[in-house]
Amino acid sequence: MKRIGIIGVGEIGRAIVDGLYYQGDDAPEVFLSPRGARTVAELSQRHEGVRVCPDNQAVVDRSEIVIIAVRRQNRHEALAGLTVADDKILINVMSGVENDDLRRTLATDAPLVRAIPLPAIRERRSVTVTYPSHPVVDSLFEHLGGALPVADETAFNVFSAVTGTLTTHYRYLATLTSWAVGHGIAAGDADRYVRGLFREVGRSLSDETRTLQQLAADHETPKGNNERIRTTWFTPANSEALTQALDGLLADLT
Repeated sequence: MKRIGIIGVGEIGRAIVDGLYYQGDDAPEVFLSPRGARTVAELSQRHEGVRVCPDNQAVVDRSEIVIIAVRRQNRHEALAGLTVADDKILINVMSGVENDDLRRTLATDAPLVRAIPLPAIRERRSVTVTYPSHPVVDSLFEHLGGALPVADETAFNVFSAVTGTLTTHYRYLATLTSWAVGHGIAAGDADRYVRGLFREVGRSLSDETRTLQQLAADHETPKGNNERIRTTWFTPANSEALTQALDGLLADLT
């Protein structure tokens, strides 16, 4: 595909554009919706081949693949009145918006694929869940770090719920930093150390020969500091609370 359009250029839309142009690869033409003027202007200046369209209909008309990345609550306003030819391919990255819902909004028979691209797609370091599997869409995300097609929308929603834990992880790291600052460590030093500590965790996750349980065990000494924090803070009750939170989110997504 030589022409890709993106309607809704927030964090994920920006990451997709950066991923398409990562390391100066021969990227397709990219057409962006005009909303978010500062972001789209910056992307069009930084990447040759990125164009800002006058409106969302122009994005659709000029593209072969159209990625819809607007906020769920803004979708009716953003997509109202669009005409989508059946030969387009639509990628729905809106959380909690099923394909049947989007198809009713757009009144089109074009192929529709849900996807969960993550911010790390900008460096082609994350796998993107897709449903249903489509050869063109799966090939696109394979190029951007990997595609994980799933069998049905139920499985897709499970992965979507897991994705909802991302900012909790960042807040966990921020809490560690704040704790160190509260004990007299300079904020910059605490931030630098915590980032370095968990950057190494990210590298270890690349070793897919070991399960996550095995990685945890391999980083833990019996009766050592890591075991102490895990067993005193991440208790069965806390684990159950996390499970319940995920169950609640999944219920809202289905």
